[in-house]
Amino acid sequence: MSSYPRRALALAALALVVLASCARPFGRQYEYEEEIYIGLDGSATVIVNSSLAALAALHGLDVPLDPSAPVDRDRVRQLYTATGIEVTRVSRPWRRDGRRFVQVRLNVSDVRRLPEMAPFAWARYTFTRADDSLQYVQELGASQGTAVKDVGWDGQELVAVRLHVPSRVTFHNAPSRLVERGNILSWEQPLKARLAGEPLRVEARFGVQRILVLTVALFLAAMAAAAVTVAGLIWWVVRKGHQRAARQA
Repeated sequence: MSSYPRRALALAALALVVLASCARPFGRQYEYEEEIYIGLDGSATVIVNSSLAALAALHGLDVPLDPSAPVDRDRVRQLYTATGIEVTRVSRPWRRDGRRFVQVRLNVSDVRRLPEMAPFAWARYTFTRADDSLQYVQELGASQGTAVKDVGWDGQELVAVRLHVPSRVTFHNAPSRLVERGNILSWEQPLKARLAGEPLRVEARFGVQRILVLTVALFLAAMAAAAVTVAGLIWWVVRKGHQRAARQA
């Protein structure tokens, strides 16, 4: 075989590897995920990424489980609508592992009101302030859903809660003990454990000033320190100049 066919086969094999790697996105994949962007006043933006099967099994929501059945996005919006809560987006469904997923984004004026809706009735939310610290607690209890038929779960599926904190984290109980990108905390639980009602406690404490405010304050402090240093150097040079001139005179 000449070198040209060998190179062609090598390139084809490389292309297949690249395509295979692109078929599954990078990062961990969750069957059900809540991303909570908590505000300093207790308001929050919540993003739910979930399979329809998980919405039915965990929350008892009336959603179609047949992969060929149409998904009424307005119906999904109604399931997340309540007083004080604004649903800003219900995405088009997408498929993964033979199941359909959907994303719901909503704004809530007080995160403690989330349990008033069925999709969040499994948890109790606490948001308090003590001195110069804010505390957020989310305690997940038993799921409120019903059993679903075989939807292709193999027991490896994960549920996650990801908390985006607006200021410096002073305490958290995330199992990884890590603060991702400076302000993101993650808790994971196997889907089968969540279906069994095993409790999950999410807790974080953080400051009352936004990270941006702290960053600007540090920047201004650094600029002020630099200005003082430059002024000191100028004063020292001028003083030395005057001393030299006096000696020469």
